[in-house]
Formats: sequence, structure tokens, C-alpha cells
Amino acid sequence: MHEDSRNVIDHFKYWKTDAIRAALDTVRLPFVVLCENFDKDFNISTVIRCVNAFTGKEVWVCGRRKWDKRGAVGTNHYEHIKYADTTTEVVNAYREQGYTIVAMDMVDNAENIHEFQWPEKTLMIFGQEQIGISDEAIELADHIVYIPQYGSTRSLNVGVAAGIAMFSYVSQIKEK
Repeated sequence: MHEDSRNVIDHFKYWKTDAIRAALDTVRLPFVVLCENFDKDFNISTVIRCVNAFTGKEVWVCGRRKWDKRGAVGTNHYEHIKYADTTTEVVNAYREQGYTIVAMDMVDNAENIHEFQWPEKTLMIFGQEQIGISDEAIELADHIVYIPQYGSTRSLNVGVAAGIAMFSYVSQIKEK
């Protein structure tokens, strides 16, 4: 048998892609991620990799459909990735399903992630480097949450922020 060089845990070595996705579908948590993609962003692949690590339900890419897949290291094959033209259409669809909309950004009146109580059915919105989230997303969000920082940089990389937010969510939801 040839070596399985995919970036999967030993349990999934030699499994077919569809079988891995089906197995993950049985343990996925009810959070959904929306990435606003206004200008080709390498970080979307890191966000998708985090969704895989924390067993999110699906990922939406709004705006440009093209993104650099290298950072996903193949995890994009195991995730449900969908595309939409606008943030509003995705938010409205999930709001109808009882989801709470949580945008991640460093803006006035944002809530500290350390104090935030994650609703089980959450749609998380992430923007892009230097751009942040759109005004549309800010207006549509039920909550805007920020990650406190203690160094000299103004913001975190979107992929890093997404990983922290998903870890925070999973830590709370799995404790319930």
C-alpha cells in the first residue's frame, strides 16, 4: 500500500475523501462561518482549516469566489464550502433558521470575547486584513466581538482571529 501523505489524523489515513467528510458530518457543531472576500485573500484557507479543526457546519465565501487554497492543506476537501454574492443573503437565510449573527472586528462598542456568551447556533463573520468586515456586516450583526491584544499591532491576522473565535465557541459549547 502506498503512503497516504494527506494532512489527516491517523484515524482517517487511507479513507476516501467522501468518507472523511461523512464521518465529520456526524460530529459537526452548529456554527457556520462567513468570510467576506473582497480582494483575493490567502487567509480564507486558514479559516477553512480552522473550521475543520473545530468541526464547523459550513463555510460561506461572499464576494470573490477565488481564494488561495494552499493554506487549507487539503482540509477544503472535507468541508462544505458555499458561495454567495452578498453577506445579506447569507445572514438572512441563517437568521430565519434561528442563528445569532456574530461579527468579529475591532470596532467601538464591540464585546470582549472573554466575556461573550456564544449562542449554540452562531453564524460568525470574518473580514479581511486591513479592511475588516463590511459596513453591511456590522449593520446585520446581532453582536460584534473583539479579541483583546496586548502588543503593538493593531489587529490579528484573520486566520488567527478565526481560530481564536472558534476555539472560544467550542470551549463554551462543549462545556454545556
